Amino acid sequence: MAQDNVTAQPLPIQMRAGLRRLAKAVVVISTKKDGVRHAMAATAVSELSMDPPSMLICVNKTASMHPVLESGADFCINILDAAHVHISAACSGAVKGEARFDVGSWADTGIDVPRLTDAQASFVCRQTQRIPYGSHSIFIGDVVEMFAADTVDPLVYVDGRYVRIGDVAEAVA
Repeated sequence: MAQDNVTAQPLPIQMRAGLRRLAKAVVVISTKKDGVRHAMAATAVSELSMDPPSMLICVNKTASMHPVLESGADFCINILDAAHVHISAACSGAVKGEARFDVGSWADTGIDVPRLTDAQASFVCRQTQRIPYGSHSIFIGDVVEMFAADTVDPLVYVDGRYVRIGDVAEAVA
């Protein structure tokens, strides 16, 4: 398989081109501070450890949710279902603030952060560490609750568009 030569471009442009090839589940990170709910779509999320069970999220310092998380707010990582494109759009900037929760079914968790009730999976995390790095901060949370759907059909983002795993599997077969 031939590779595109993008080395004539600045490194950040090369990196974006490379990351377009990295398929990731689309998630919505949700939190609450002083009774105000916040949500944002993201793909920079990863499992960190099974002992203790923990996750990490990377949030741009310019994101409206960043100061909330920076203050130590706990968070929930909601993996979106393939049918949740509208929720991803709402939480990617189509609407702002509390209006993001007008889309989808949300409930509070045991640590009082909102979770999407029909997400593929929801990891409720108590924030334990923050690491600033470059344009982003890494927020680490210990998982205190986890919810999962019966079926596996996540919304995936690759090459600047949404795809379904079923669509990819059919195309490969």
